[in-house]
Amino acid sequence: MWRLIKFLFVLVVLAAIAFVGYAYLGPIFMPNDFAAPVQEIVVPVTLGGD
Repeated sequence: MWRLIKFLFVLVVLAAIAFVGYAYLGPIFMPNDFAAPVQEIVVPVTLGGD
């Protein structure tokens, strides 16, 4: 049982390291995946001046 818990703990730690690495290195190697969508949105706004 202890081996299973230890294995799961190591797996969680490796997944966390991979997630942080993807967050920091992802924009360098895959800039299109991290780019914000470029689209102008125009919405009329009516202010309620009662």
